[in-house]
Amino acid sequence: MLDIQFIRDNPDQLKQAIADKQLDPSVVDELLTLDNQRREFIPQVEEIRRQSNELQRSIKGRKPTLEEISQGKELKERLKAIEPQLRQVEEAFNLLMYAVPNPAAADVPVGQNEDGNQVVRQEGQLPNFDFTPKTHDNLLLDQGLLDLKRAVKVAGSRAYFLKGDLMLLEQAIFQHALKMMTAEGFTPLSVPVLVRRDAFTNTGYGPWGMDDIFWTQDGEGLIGTAEVPLTAYHQDEVLREEDLPVKMVGLSPCFRREVGSYGKDTSGIFRVHNFTKLEQVVYTAADEDVTREWHEKMLGYAEKLLQDLELPYQVLLMCTGDMGAGQRRKYDLEVWFPGQQQYRETHSDSYFNDFQARRLNIRYQAKDGTLKYVYTINNTVVASPRILAAIAENYQTKDGRIRVPKILRPYLDKEFLGE
Repeated sequence: MLDIQFIRDNPDQLKQAIADKQLDPSVVDELLTLDNQRREFIPQVEEIRRQSNELQRSIKGRKPTLEEISQGKELKERLKAIEPQLRQVEEAFNLLMYAVPNPAAADVPVGQNEDGNQVVRQEGQLPNFDFTPKTHDNLLLDQGLLDLKRAVKVAGSRAYFLKGDLMLLEQAIFQHALKMMTAEGFTPLSVPVLVRRDAFTNTGYGPWGMDDIFWTQDGEGLIGTAEVPLTAYHQDEVLREEDLPVKMVGLSPCFRREVGSYGKDTSGIFRVHNFTKLEQVVYTAADEDVTREWHEKMLGYAEKLLQDLELPYQVLLMCTGDMGAGQRRKYDLEVWFPGQQQYRETHSDSYFNDFQARRLNIRYQAKDGTLKYVYTINNTVVASPRILAAIAENYQTKDGRIRVPKILRPYLDKEFLGE
């Protein structure tokens, strides 16, 4: 959510920023129309209430005159007529406040879709095979480490069973990643995976991304990322500036309907309905320079993990049209998949300024005594099974075996999966 004063002062700039995100800028004009109506109604209501309170004080302790009784009735009727109008306008106003996207930062490239993303840099050496590399699904199925047919029978499309060493490899990755993040001072949390609707709305998934959530009959939803409960952890609280930055890392199962992905990545375990992810969330003081420093740091933690796994990757700065409605600036990390001969997304790193904190009402008392909203950032540490697919393709051998990354061998006590 944006500050209404910012919206009033910058309507044209904001409309252009929304259009750059490929969203509808008309929401700004609709909101400002309601804002003007609201600002007209509020002083009228306050004036009627003031007159009514003044009348009540003047007749306290005595019998009112007929004129005063008539005046009281008139004020009551006027209030009865105008209060519902104000309430209706305020309800519509509040809904539209949640529908205004966050403008991108000044250095975000303008583009309509993923074609406008910019490669910041490429890291690591691409594997040089003396054979035609296989895709991860063929490798894992051949080694008996993955079962898709039985998963589909049990759970439907985009389901999977990890078997044997592949399941153990997944656990090793998360153990290594958690050790790395706790060493960096992050507090590890397990998180609720079923949360209330307002948790999604307040973290910026509503109203834009609610169709991709699995909803229960009780109106709660399964999280698609631990970002939701972690960011909402201090909802309606006031922190102290000396408590910042707040650094949290959450491990959770994640669930996504994958709306709009029909026909994409239907084979293998790259795009699935449920997966496991370790997510980092940080609150900073209300200073975009500080937030951008943390944005880079959090990207660095994810890069460190990929470097530990010796996986080649590239860093993308996402363009306006390929960002979420609430994100102010976003990086993606894409790992090289030799079986597919392309880089594929494995991580996303975003900051929001106070967009989420305003919705969640998370503030802190600054050193000068003022109350300010925290700024929020989140980034993937690692997500599985997507990372397993990347390892399988990069660590395959000519005879179809899959080596275990060196840093994970102590966890499995072996060099090859399945042996």
